[in-house]
Amino acid sequence: MGTTNGENRTGGRPLDGCRVLVTRSPERSGPLAEALLLAGAVPLLLPLTATERAPDQAALDDAFAALGAGRFEWLVVSSATTVLALQEKAAERSVKLGDWLPAGIRVAAVGPASRSALEAAGIAVHFEPEQEHSAAGIVNGWPGGPAEVLLPQADIAAPALARGLEAKGARVRTVVAYSTVDFPAEPARRLGRSGGNGPDAEGPDGDGTAAALPLLTAAEAKAEVDDGALAAVVAASPSAVRRIGATLAPLGSCRLVAIGPATAAEAEAQGLTVAATAREATPDGLVAAVIRALAP
Repeated sequence: MGTTNGENRTGGRPLDGCRVLVTRSPERSGPLAEALLLAGAVPLLLPLTATERAPDQAALDDAFAALGAGRFEWLVVSSATTVLALQEKAAERSVKLGDWLPAGIRVAAVGPASRSALEAAGIAVHFEPEQEHSAAGIVNGWPGGPAEVLLPQADIAAPALARGLEAKGARVRTVVAYSTVDFPAEPARRLGRSGGNGPDAEGPDGDGTAAALPLLTAAEAKAEVDDGALAAVVAASPSAVRRIGATLAPLGSCRLVAIGPATAAEAEAQGLTVAATAREATPDGLVAAVIRALAP
């Protein structure tokens, strides 16, 4: 078919009229919704997951203090939401995250979304996997050797990244930076509720695009699936896939699109067929995957 954000070879947009379900919360869906609209799709929102501040703030505070004190040679960031959580910690100390990081620390990002969030915060990225944007990609290309590493991550993060780095000789300190919960988040605990300055890619985007789109209930989305009205549903995390399986399956003619290998693997573990996996974990990468999933 054609490009993700322009006209295809026949002059029309590649997803004209296709109803595509986005399962992120509204404040995290803006860039993807806009990319879908530009491709001609009709995006609909069914928020399934949200993020909250880590329940053990003392542990996160201690790790953040050690980070600022220069006790780590590497900071490994496996999601852009992690950047938002760290920015909130910096804001509590009335500093910017980039100023909190000591000179000389090296930073690894799992992929384009994490890199963009870090760079928007004024932080240089020293390593990003060239091909596989996943825990395995970081481990396989790890340039840090036996370094002291801080790995802040979600409460539901698999141990594969920490174990893989430790197998490479790194001394890894993991800490829960945020919790993934069913939508909606508890208002008092919602990550970014204070207007954190992190960009999307799994953090708030400050974009009003998603706010203007139809917000479905689970029952309404299931009815669209059963009626064959939905062309595709986009899963942007393994946790979203689990909720899709519990809420919408069987999917019938609705095609499931995964943001990356870990999400695709979780879908298959849930007995869901993945029609396409994004080659890049970006809005344009996801739209391209939707186009491939719906191609004749």
